[in-house]
Amino acid sequence: MGWKESIIEWFDIFGPAALAMLSFTEAIIQPVPPDLLYLPMLLNAGSNAPLVFWLWMVVTIASVSGALVGYYVGQRLGVQLIEYFGYERHLHTLQSLTEKYGGIGIFVAAFSPLPYKVFGWVAGMAAMNKKAFVIAGVLGRGLRFGAEAILIWFYGDSLLDAIMWFLDNELLLGIVLVIVCGLAGYFMVKAKSKPSTMSAE
Repeated sequence: MGWKESIIEWFDIFGPAALAMLSFTEAIIQPVPPDLLYLPMLLNAGSNAPLVFWLWMVVTIASVSGALVGYYVGQRLGVQLIEYFGYERHLHTLQSLTEKYGGIGIFVAAFSPLPYKVFGWVAGMAAMNKKAFVIAGVLGRGLRFGAEAILIWFYGDSLLDAIMWFLDNELLLGIVLVIVCGLAGYFMVKAKSKPSTMSAE
């Protein structure tokens, strides 16, 4: 049994409270994504819509609350944490996305495989507007966890393995996404900066 599975097995004993704890702490510092516990819970909930909605609210609110704590942690220890976890090679890109795109950058991090906790640290380091940070997090995390709930509701076990593969490779996918977004932004800026070739009439 891997270390992630051991942590999930321990958390699973406590039900939704454990989901809240895992989601909260993951958005601050620890590396195990709440999806690993959230998805099996959704599967077990089956067609119980109130329970599915409750799990979605728990994981979303806990994650955004943890990210807000991560924001304050970033104000004090952001650089040290990024270096400790080996994210320093992404620091410039993360800072650029946060400073240039603000809430949109946080929304992308919250919804995508990008490391949401690191965006929280960087947002704190950059003293980003806290209201915009929270709103972007609620929208991004809410959409991510809501989409997972809808997919599991309709497809169940048949989709669980595919989602788990994405979660196992989320760092790699996040890096690819950053590169793609960076290249797209570069070519957009380059295209806008080209002088018009149309001759004056």
